[in-house]
Amino acid sequence: MEVTLLLEATENAFRIMEDARRHAMGLLDTAVQFTAEETHYADRKKYEAIFSGAQRKKARFQNFIGTLMILFAFWILLSGRFDLFHLTLGAICCALVALLFHDLLFANVRVGDMRVVAARFIGYIPWLIRQIVTANLHVAALALRPKMPISPQVICYRTKLETDISCVTLANSITLTPGTITMDIQDGVYYVHALSRRVADDLNAGEMEDRVAHIFMEADHLYVQDVLDAARIYKALRM
Repeated sequence: MEVTLLLEATENAFRIMEDARRHAMGLLDTAVQFTAEETHYADRKKYEAIFSGAQRKKARFQNFIGTLMILFAFWILLSGRFDLFHLTLGAICCALVALLFHDLLFANVRVGDMRVVAARFIGYIPWLIRQIVTANLHVAALALRPKMPISPQVICYRTKLETDISCVTLANSITLTPGTITMDIQDGVYYVHALSRRVADDLNAGEMEDRVAHIFMEADHLYVQDVLDAARIYKALRM
């Protein structure tokens, strides 16, 4: 009887030890798998961080070069001097300004292709020049009339533009157009002095704001061309 009980106890002990061994092996396998997944996840995050960092550095460098070229072109255009001293001085000044403020000029790259923004901005310039010429003629007509039928007023409206560069572009476009001057911008509200009711109505129509928004791909001003450009860039990114 005692021998039978001893054998049963020994068998139960070996069974418990075997179950414990299998359980321990299962825990060990789980720990190894979890560690491998953690290592893989950490490696993936590290590579993603390296890739993202490289992309950001590349974008900052491209923005710096683009800003430098634009500033240096304006320097040459406005200075009118092409000797080595003035060109070198202009290059140094433009490089310093580009280093400090290149993020302002290329701050809102929603779709990721600055060539689209540059092309749209170049296309915006002839329209702006046409508006300047038309406004010049209107102001001259007001000044030459004997009664000078002007109605100066300050208008204010809230813009739908989202970024600093687009707001600055709109403010400068308004000021460059004769008959209107941007006095102040506070919390997205423009305060503009208008010389007559006609120029005030033209500004309130919002065409200039829409065109500036189209340049910088603002979300609240969606054009068909925006969708086409985005689709083309998305297709290129997937290839």
